[in-house]
Amino acid sequence: MNQLFAPRVAVRIYGLSAVAFGLVGLSWGDFAAVWQPVPPTVPGRTILAYIVAAVLLLAGLSILWRRSAAIGALTLTSLYSLGVILLHVPLVIAHPTVFVEWSGTAEQLALVAGALVTYAFCRTPNAAAPAARIVLCGRLLFGVCLIVFALAHLFYLKPTADFVPAWLPPNQVFWAYATAAGHFLAGAAILSGIAARIASRLLTGMFVVFGLLVHAPTLLSDPHNHFNWAANAMNFALIASAWVIAASIAPGGESQSRI
Repeated sequence: MNQLFAPRVAVRIYGLSAVAFGLVGLSWGDFAAVWQPVPPTVPGRTILAYIVAAVLLLAGLSILWRRSAAIGALTLTSLYSLGVILLHVPLVIAHPTVFVEWSGTAEQLALVAGALVTYAFCRTPNAAAPAARIVLCGRLLFGVCLIVFALAHLFYLKPTADFVPAWLPPNQVFWAYATAAGHFLAGAAILSGIAARIASRLLTGMFVVFGLLVHAPTLLSDPHNHFNWAANAMNFALIASAWVIAASIAPGGESQSRI
């Protein structure tokens, strides 16, 4: 289990998640609508979509090679942060009482948190002290995002329950509440440092289960739907972010900041 959550493994999974995002963008020639809400009136929108997808692909591939990993991680940190600043924050400002805008921002910030920790892992050994601070910032940011995810499950209980396979006992509403609790407890653990290591690993497993039971089946039922591919890519990216956060927590709760 410790090898599975080794930093070098987590970094590569994070890189592959960006590759997946890039491939979806290049295949469809469009942004991931809900998670990259670029208005249709933006000049050169299609060209811009291809550029962003190419950057995601190249940055993800860069992370897979040690010599270029730090540059790739820094590129993803910058790109995901720009998405928050340019696309999500304006929606929050325009609609501060609409919680889905906050949860959408939190999803993008969770990717930023993963990118920050990945960058810290990929820095040179003589930067260990600054890297540890970057890891801590990423972990705290990710923990806050998890609390927002928990609230989103509760505020939008019916839509959340509808995502749960109907055949899963005892019922869909139970699992909507259970996953809200899972997000909240994991967020609280990561923020407090209490049982953070096991909580982050269990959270990663929960996201993997989401992918297997909720998202992957949509590709089989409707493989020509862009939203389905984007949702799977986003869930993969959240899995990767959770994996990186879990890998950053050493036994006892202290930070790991090197591959």
